[in-house]
Amino acid sequence: MPTDSAGDADDRDYVRSLIRGLDVMRAFSADRPVMTLTQVAEQAGMNRAAARRFLLTLVREGYAEVQGRNFRLRPKVLELGRSVLPTMTFADLAQPLLDDLAAELDETCYVTVLDGQSVVYILRASGRRLIGINLEVGSRMPAYLMSSGRVLAGALPPEQRRKWVNAVRLERHTDKTVRTKAELAKVVTEAGRQGWCVVDEEYEIGMRSLSVALGDREGHVFAAVNVTCPSSRVSVAKMNGPFLRALQGLATHLRDAMPSDGLAADLAVAGSESVALDRLAQPRG
Repeated sequence: MPTDSAGDADDRDYVRSLIRGLDVMRAFSADRPVMTLTQVAEQAGMNRAAARRFLLTLVREGYAEVQGRNFRLRPKVLELGRSVLPTMTFADLAQPLLDDLAAELDETCYVTVLDGQSVVYILRASGRRLIGINLEVGSRMPAYLMSSGRVLAGALPPEQRRKWVNAVRLERHTDKTVRTKAELAKVVTEAGRQGWCVVDEEYEIGMRSLSVALGDREGHVFAAVNVTCPSSRVSVAKMNGPFLRALQGLATHLRDAMPSDGLAADLAVAGSESVALDRLAQPRG
């Protein structure tokens, strides 16, 4: 969609043609990787003649390609972000995506990491609703009863996962709380296998949560994205459908945005009983 720049339109230092070129590039997405000239013009909010000039310029400079009537971006566009990525922290990358997710779902969303038998909430984005589940950044919750905890523990190597389950102290919070370590081991393993998990009123009646694993391009899981809602407002079916797709979309976008230089290895819960949380705030050097 075109950028809203009305307030800057009369600024002599404002280069509108550059913004319109960026609008053309932003018209492409995971849902629209290939488009015709007409489709690009519609998505970018400009006429076909202007869209054609921008597209052909991108093609000439190697940032796009054309096959017949169809245009697509080329990997060269990644060079535009390569210089800034090393200076960005994990929070710099994840927070805007989390903000967009909270706005899309209209629910409060979090990013969590595993620290022993706890999950720690390290990022937060609020929806617009007045009534919701309110956990502040830095809050800790029992990992075995949180969907994020099960996803992250499920990503541990098998022997470490077994030790983690054995170390859990089971407590009955509701009638739905997991009762045995054998049952816990089963659900944790399943969460790790599929990369996501729903926990339905096991910690508190009226609270339902969904989490999806966050990993790098090599498949190392280091955190989880979470949405926690009143069960009266969001059904299990809704969590397993549109909510799950939205969280998986964030995970994919974040994975693709991350530098492939071992960031997740530095942050990984696998192989460590404690997560170095301050690493999340350090720029890549």
